[in-house]
Amino acid sequence: MPRWRWLMAQVVRRLWVRATLIGAAGGLAALLAAVAERYLPWTVPGAISTDALDSILTVIASSMLSVTTFSLNVMVSSYGSATSNVTPRATKLLIEDRVTQTVLSTFLGSFLFGIVGLVVSKTGAYGESGRTILFVVTIAVIVLIVVALLRWIDHLTRLGRVGETTDRVETAARTAIEARLRDPYLGGRPLRDPDRQIPAGAAAVTVDAIGYVQHIDMAALSKIGEAHDIEIFVAATPGRFVHPETPVAWIGRPEAGEDRDKLRRIVGEAFLVGNERAFDQDPRFGLAVMSEIGSRALSPATNDPGTAIDVIGRSTRLVSLWVRGTTAPEAGEPEHPRIHVPPLDTADMFEDAFMLMARDGARLIEVQLRIQKALLALSRIGGEASRAAALHQSRMALERAELALTLEADKIRLRAAAGAVEAADASPA
Repeated sequence: MPRWRWLMAQVVRRLWVRATLIGAAGGLAALLAAVAERYLPWTVPGAISTDALDSILTVIASSMLSVTTFSLNVMVSSYGSATSNVTPRATKLLIEDRVTQTVLSTFLGSFLFGIVGLVVSKTGAYGESGRTILFVVTIAVIVLIVVALLRWIDHLTRLGRVGETTDRVETAARTAIEARLRDPYLGGRPLRDPDRQIPAGAAAVTVDAIGYVQHIDMAALSKIGEAHDIEIFVAATPGRFVHPETPVAWIGRPEAGEDRDKLRRIVGEAFLVGNERAFDQDPRFGLAVMSEIGSRALSPATNDPGTAIDVIGRSTRLVSLWVRGTTAPEAGEPEHPRIHVPPLDTADMFEDAFMLMARDGARLIEVQLRIQKALLALSRIGGEASRAAALHQSRMALERAELALTLEADKIRLRAAAGAVEAADASPA
């Protein structure tokens, strides 16, 4: 995805964008009613008095201001609840919730429609046809308000709850995984062995910022490669923490006389570094956030192993999506043949999904058994890399549990479950 499209997608998700557009539409509708009568000279049966219309607009303006203020308070409380009970990393998904943004924008737009309509009405700008048009628009606004209120009431029953927030994280993680499976190398060529594939004289590219790589503009890198007849080897994929001494890419030996410093700078500009990780190009981040939810549920303050077990099931679904996709044959020619991108490590995906919960739930036999069953399922679903990763996580989880569990019967059950993972690795399907 080009940089401008990615940035546009980030802006569109902001609450103020939708609120501004719908609010402007509400105010504009009230203003246009004053001039539309010149082009639509029709009336409805019966007279629509100015006082009656002003009364309706007053009710809309006053009530929508109160509803908007109340809804903002509820929204902020939900964000605080999600931060405390789920994880702060999931709050961004709640802020970008489309239903919440649309409902709040509708309330704000209705308020602006009412207040602008009142101001214009008091100036006497509405004629008889203008009042008729404004009345029709007012009825439409009331219908929109009723629909928005019904959606808001239904949405409030779930907003900020652990299950609802976990659903959002799972959806974001699934979207990122599916996108990476479609483009496992972001449209470039695979960089499986950097020590062998990167030329000895390659120039390192660094960035001045300190933070996480959020997005790589592959189209821009491809244009640079074509323009300068060079190969570019990506070293820092989205989600990687970088600093000025971390190479984000390597440039294959350019033509003689090429200004390497300038080339490093323009290549570095294709890497967007931010303070936080982003879900879009980073499938591991979704798994890590999911694991954080389960880890927090296992803390002594929360003590909710049921949520952790639910998260284990969700993480199993996500990782199974990945391991099934990695066994599929690779596509044909890449879109950006001059760009080389390292693949995601399946072992890292398993660690992001299960390590935290295996550590924090070491004393709980029900959590440990569920982790072993999940790893057994994944070892049977995936290929050799998946079986090796599942076996590694199974052994680490068993070692932690052996130190934390006190009842010998629980240890025997867990050893049997871990033994099934060992057997699955020894006899792959």
